[in-house]
Amino acid sequence: MRCPLLLLLLLLFWSAPARLVRAYQWGSVAIGGGGYITGIYLHPKAAGLAYLRTDIGGFYRWNGSSHWIALTDGFTADQSNYYGGEALALDPADPNLVYIACGKDLSVPGALFKSTDQGAHWSPLGLNVPMGGNADRRWAGERLAVDPFDSRLLLFGSRRNGLLRSSDGGMSWSAVSIPAVHLSDGIGVLSLAFDSRTRGLVYLNAYGDGIYLSQDSGLHWSRIPGSPDGALRLAVSGDGSLYVSHSQGVARYAAGQWSDLSPEANTSFDALDVSPLDPRQILVATDQSSDTHIYYSKNGGTSWTLLSRSLASTLPWFDPAAFTRSTAAVAFDPFVAGKAWLSDWYAVYQTADFTAQPTIWRNAVGGIEQTVTFGLSAPASGPLLVSAIADLDGFVHDRGLDAAPSQTFGGRSGPWYQDTYSLDSDPAAPLQLVRVGGNRWQNPYQGGVAVSGDGGRTWRSSGSFPAGTIPLRVAMATGNPSRFVVVTSNGLPLFTSNGGQTWQPVSGLPLGPTGPWYWGQPLAADRVEANTFYYYSGGTVYRSDDGGERFASLTSTLPAQDGALLKTAPGRQGEVWLSLDGEGLYHSIDAAHSFQPIASVQQAHLFALGKPAPGSTVPALYLYGSVVGLGSGIFQSLDAGQSWTSIGNFALPIGDAPNTMEASWQRFGLVFVGTNGRGIYYGMPAAGN
Repeated sequence: MRCPLLLLLLLLFWSAPARLVRAYQWGSVAIGGGGYITGIYLHPKAAGLAYLRTDIGGFYRWNGSSHWIALTDGFTADQSNYYGGEALALDPADPNLVYIACGKDLSVPGALFKSTDQGAHWSPLGLNVPMGGNADRRWAGERLAVDPFDSRLLLFGSRRNGLLRSSDGGMSWSAVSIPAVHLSDGIGVLSLAFDSRTRGLVYLNAYGDGIYLSQDSGLHWSRIPGSPDGALRLAVSGDGSLYVSHSQGVARYAAGQWSDLSPEANTSFDALDVSPLDPRQILVATDQSSDTHIYYSKNGGTSWTLLSRSLASTLPWFDPAAFTRSTAAVAFDPFVAGKAWLSDWYAVYQTADFTAQPTIWRNAVGGIEQTVTFGLSAPASGPLLVSAIADLDGFVHDRGLDAAPSQTFGGRSGPWYQDTYSLDSDPAAPLQLVRVGGNRWQNPYQGGVAVSGDGGRTWRSSGSFPAGTIPLRVAMATGNPSRFVVVTSNGLPLFTSNGGQTWQPVSGLPLGPTGPWYWGQPLAADRVEANTFYYYSGGTVYRSDDGGERFASLTSTLPAQDGALLKTAPGRQGEVWLSLDGEGLYHSIDAAHSFQPIASVQQAHLFALGKPAPGSTVPALYLYGSVVGLGSGIFQSLDAGQSWTSIGNFALPIGDAPNTMEASWQRFGLVFVGTNGRGIYYGMPAAGN
């Protein structure tokens, strides 16, 4: 009798977790690049081994032929700051050894990590100082360096803690005193470069103060007289010459003398590299410009050729005018003569012959997803996904989830916005869309509203929008695509009943939140009742029954929470869901007269409603947060939050500041999570589940 009882206990043990975990597969929605790539690194002894650093999307390694592999996706939401790429350093003697310095924001300590397997796994090194992968001069300098003669010796140039040195492979660090140095706050030691020919010789760029030299591997330093004080990048050639790009041009230091090599007078240059195959070959590019000039020299900078460039884009949506905008880095291939790499605000590129006129460049962004998401829509018909994106306007994902979309919203017709902040559709007519956006670079600021009747393939401007007003969120009335309400930054919400031809302030609501960098969703339309809208602010839920003209307070006993998310579901009249992050998830079935907390939810950072499971009429509910007994992660509920199953991937925690979540109304189980720098993830039930 004991064996059958043991077998029964084992079956119960193994079957219980199965009810709590549902097998899901996760991937990235293909867009291609979309963010600032601030550094390119090619190993001098391993052909095809290349790395990238980005300002807010982490680090990548080239697979050697066709695409990039994300290396830092293991960081959790609590470690979102580590997706900022402050620095990367290769060990010239060991192709498997790589170091990264991680930190987006100077207000939060960053961290240094080491990998012995080309970034497949990382170990923290215990150096936690402020780092700014998304801070000033992030496109310049190389702050981290490994001594080519001693792999145990590392130097790190910090923004606020001066120069730090390790002689034991990063296990311990000490501050190095540099006499009379002046370090600018927030930039500090911007660049470091070892000479690979002379043991102990290393250069340092104290931004705003000049170039320093050490002959004992960074223990003692002296300022080089006559050095440029606005230096951005350093490169030491195979013949021992030091090249410097700076705020007034390009300079060379050799045999104790400085020479001005500037291709253009009084012009700031940043991107810089010297060929490992020929120390006379140099590439430089002008600094932070929409009209970047790229120069090539074959004689050590004695003369320059301005490269005429052409883009053979591999992305159908990519605007050739964006190519080389704010170029950050250039790099020669150390094994293939004529081949070079270049990175800018949106992508990384390759050319097979940098001496050709014109030089033909091709996007090489496979695997890189670095967009910032403001909003998502997954309507009941038409495209599976429509995305509102920072800097790139937004996309209809008309080629599926695994192929780059064919165009941006404004790519072929209708208005183009630098940012689309929000979009909405009418569930009764899902191809009817409205979106709001604007251009941060405009002064005075000009927001806009656009509408589409074909699922976002084409757009037209929806009349004029009040000047100087940032539109943050929009909701379209059910059954009436000409009526919508818009939440504005620090202003009263607005409504229109004629498709945006005229606008009136809403009555009964407080001023809106501060934008444009705002991730909350305080506004939603009832998905059955044509004239009903809901709004949350400061612990109170408001409702309008006259199409958004007037709102009245209904529930005022909820916790106050910035960035709350308020949502409704098609076919569910009077049903409202509200997430308040650490204050949990709330549910109303009486048109917001009262709300009940979902007791099992400890944190509701994001949530979404999607197509019901087969045979059910209850919308599938998805949660990015914490559930009692299940911990933190991504979860699904098929019974309105009464029970939950985990659908997350612990190896892929989606940690780069997740800020949006939506679920498909076409395919049961399909859910999307947008981030602040790693694009959009999608999850779906694994095959056979």
